[in-house]
Amino acid sequence: MKTDHIRNFCIIAHVDHGKTTLSDRLLESTQTVQKREMQEQLLDSMDLERERGITIKSHPVSMLYKHDGQEYLLNLIDTPGHVDFSYEVSRSLAACEGALLLVDAAQGVEAQTVANANLAMEQGLEIIPVINKIDLPGAHPEMVEQQFEDILAIPREDCIRASGKSGIGIDDILEAVVTRLPSPRWTDCDQTRVLVFDNVYDTYKGVICYVRVFSGSVKPGDEIVMMGTGQKAVVKEVGRFSPKMLPEKDLGAGRTGYIVTSIKDLAEIKIGDTITLSADPAAEMLPGYKEVRPMVFSGLYPLDTNDYDKLKASMAKLQINDAALVYTSESSVALGFGFRCGFLGLLHMEIVQERLRREYDLDIISTYPSVVYNVTKTSGEVVEVDNPLFLPDPSEIDFIEEPMIRATIHTPTESIGDMLALISEKRGVCDHTETVDETRVMLSCDLPLNEILVDFNDRLKSITRGYGSMDYELNGYAVSDLVKLDILVNAEPVDAFSSIVHRDKAVGKGRALCDRLKDILPRQMFKVAIQAAVYGRVVARETISAMRKDVTAKCYGGDITRKRKLLEKQKEGKKRMKQIGKVSIPQDAFVKILKTTN
Repeated sequence: MKTDHIRNFCIIAHVDHGKTTLSDRLLESTQTVQKREMQEQLLDSMDLERERGITIKSHPVSMLYKHDGQEYLLNLIDTPGHVDFSYEVSRSLAACEGALLLVDAAQGVEAQTVANANLAMEQGLEIIPVINKIDLPGAHPEMVEQQFEDILAIPREDCIRASGKSGIGIDDILEAVVTRLPSPRWTDCDQTRVLVFDNVYDTYKGVICYVRVFSGSVKPGDEIVMMGTGQKAVVKEVGRFSPKMLPEKDLGAGRTGYIVTSIKDLAEIKIGDTITLSADPAAEMLPGYKEVRPMVFSGLYPLDTNDYDKLKASMAKLQINDAALVYTSESSVALGFGFRCGFLGLLHMEIVQERLRREYDLDIISTYPSVVYNVTKTSGEVVEVDNPLFLPDPSEIDFIEEPMIRATIHTPTESIGDMLALISEKRGVCDHTETVDETRVMLSCDLPLNEILVDFNDRLKSITRGYGSMDYELNGYAVSDLVKLDILVNAEPVDAFSSIVHRDKAVGKGRALCDRLKDILPRQMFKVAIQAAVYGRVVARETISAMRKDVTAKCYGGDITRKRKLLEKQKEGKKRMKQIGKVSIPQDAFVKILKTTN
């Protein structure tokens, strides 16, 4: 097919604005999938995606569409909407020339809508604005059209009103894709250049690359080279998605599809890399290849220490399907051998853990999430610390910098007071407010990344009764008064409970942890002190009372001194026992405490 009859586009939107449902209607309308094979969320292949109603992975599909008697090939990529998967979105945008920007007619333009629109504009993509769910009782399409003009500077005349559920406006969208979007770009390069925008691992075929061919062509038997890693391989199979994989003779310029190679090692293909032919290699890589930078770190350990090798193999397989996952081996006195993993955010961390449990049948435990701190020593050396155990001695620290984020929060007008109080509580500063319309306000604020890790999003949704939304991006580092909080059980520090916190919050967090541990840890034959300490200074303490045998039970009457003598003897025994006794913390105690703190 001629390149001027090919269109590559993706669907971008905020979470739950109807991207996948609209994709289903497009597949149905172009008869790519027969009605008897149709099901809801067709492109969401994971059980996890169907259960949660969110898209986690980008999903490509090719459709044939007739317009004015001409046949067009439409290559669609359905993308995730959550901020944690923005790396997926940016790679999908790099493989397209246009984007359908979807907005819920009842919700309006939200934080992630603005972020995704800016990503598309930076890549130079043509944007088609679509107002979805216009058949809902609470739909306000006129208001949304006004928001497109005011916030994104997109003319209201360009907007298409549609409904993915009832099929309204689907033909208008397909016509706009053909008439408004440009044909494939960069096809005039003499050499073959292919962008890898995703990978999956197949037990029988090995690594399958999801690709977009920009120039030249690829066919089975060709020897290819990865420009990022220099790895060479032979192509075994090429094809397109319809939506299942269909083998073809070759993949030409402008096409989206897949390549099966002879590569079996997961580390040899990087997502975002450029593939070229080894016989006639290209001089320049395609733009879009960048190393992902994780924001949140957490330790993952198998509940059964014998499962360590199984976890190691599973992490390697999962990483090829999720380029944003970064991990290194580590060990803990309390939890044994495991991995220090880097994630893009808390939802990403939750999804990875759930996939390990389901897809690889592993029981795992995660440590308290933390971020990467820049620690400048008195000697002038700067070290990156993502684990509290590696924090240098306080006498060697000059200052500590923590990562900051620039957050954009959309909130109803009546919730602005509570929202500002929450931002202040989390050590944030709101420096700009902008009225979106008569009911909503957009707040721009700077916050420490560490403060939004655990409960910020839940509290935001609670304060705004579900109408609030947030998008954020990393915004450099700032000097902060941070300390290491240690938890000591019977004067022995437990490394799994250590964390880096702000000095003002150390006492409160220490008390909460000690109080929780007092209820979880089993009683011993002697008193056990649970202490929270900042650099050796105890800031909170709880005591687990000893199990005590009634040694005076055999004394029926008689002189009181007999009872006192027995009690004193018991007291001395308890004191000796405490000096030599060790408290072994059971595994389920770690599980309980980490579940409550996560």
